[in-house]
Amino acid sequence: MKQNQYSGVEIIVGIPSYMEAKTIGFVTRQVDLGIKRFFPHMKALIVNADNNSGDDTRGAFLSTDTVTPKKYLTTPPGVKGKGNNLLNLFRFCKSRLSSLKVVVLVDADLRSITPEWIRYMAEPIFKGYEFALPRYSRHQFDGTITNHICYPLLYGVMGENVRQPIGGEFAFSPRVMLHWLDQKWLPTARLYGVDIFMTLNAILGKFRMCEVGLGSKIHNASAPKLGPMFTQVVTTFFQGLLKHKADWIGLLHENPKPKPLFGLKSLSAPQELSVDLRDMKDKLRGEFLSRKNLLKKYLSRYIYSSFWRMIDQDHYKMDTVLWTQAVYQILFTFDTGSPTVKRDIVEALKPLYFARSVTFDYETWKYQIDYAEELILDQATAFASQKPYFYGLYLQRAQDLDRRINKKN
Repeated sequence: MKQNQYSGVEIIVGIPSYMEAKTIGFVTRQVDLGIKRFFPHMKALIVNADNNSGDDTRGAFLSTDTVTPKKYLTTPPGVKGKGNNLLNLFRFCKSRLSSLKVVVLVDADLRSITPEWIRYMAEPIFKGYEFALPRYSRHQFDGTITNHICYPLLYGVMGENVRQPIGGEFAFSPRVMLHWLDQKWLPTARLYGVDIFMTLNAILGKFRMCEVGLGSKIHNASAPKLGPMFTQVVTTFFQGLLKHKADWIGLLHENPKPKPLFGLKSLSAPQELSVDLRDMKDKLRGEFLSRKNLLKKYLSRYIYSSFWRMIDQDHYKMDTVLWTQAVYQILFTFDTGSPTVKRDIVEALKPLYFARSVTFDYETWKYQIDYAEELILDQATAFASQKPYFYGLYLQRAQDLDRRINKKN
């Protein structure tokens, strides 16, 4: 595609990728079909934002037969991370602002994407919404960082009922994209933290948001992991939340309403997924034992002793209230601790998160997804109802400081 053919582009569909040569061709074909079928009179471009993949993702993308023109972008060799891919894409889109109306993002590993997804995601932006997030059927073992941290904290702390804040599929206006480019991109936001970075800053920027029903998300699903994704997402989320604490501190949100829903109203059955609970238990035990002194220092005596008994007995019952209070204590410590403590305390959250995931999996494995969704919503409402507990941690800290000052005087 020649450079002058980029002018006048109204729709850009971005596909961030790293080592996705096996699936990106299918995704690209579905995107092309969606553009041809639903936006035939608009000038469109499909952009693969890659990390210089060694499996020839580039070749697989460019060789896919499409009517819609394609553009390949890549970060320099050695520069990885989904956030770096999207930053690259956003800067490319910024140079097309005179005509650009909507950007749609879809993951490169999707196996359930249909042409209709492009219509479902783009249409709300044409109707005046500025950020559209996905609503999928997902197995309760999938998306555990979303289920147990991102969704309930957004619900409880900020009063935002956004079910898939890090889902991967998004649509947005150029205006919200420019807002993201104006923000400070911390290192973790350039990696897996980019989705929560986008969602959080769209909320803080008070952009008009909606959700889009897409059916089942079938992809390379991720059961709970101890890899960098957890650290990068949670660090980005905590930093963003606490940087803007003045926007939500002191506010209580008992029952935030869901966003307007476009696309499919009823969702299909999710993809099947199994997890190795014994492996999860072994990993969380190792994570706990390596950080037990840190957890003992910063968790309440009740939470720490309860968790220690779970480890000792190899029986996990991290119930909703215990989990909620543990997360709030970790978030409080992240806010008030030194840079070293901030880094270590996110890692120390991992065994607690695994214990919550194991508990939830035991509770829901034999039930339909609708029941699991009810429990996930119940957990979010628990975060909202326990917000005074979180505030109480700051009050206790202020009282302790006052006592120390008075004792010195």
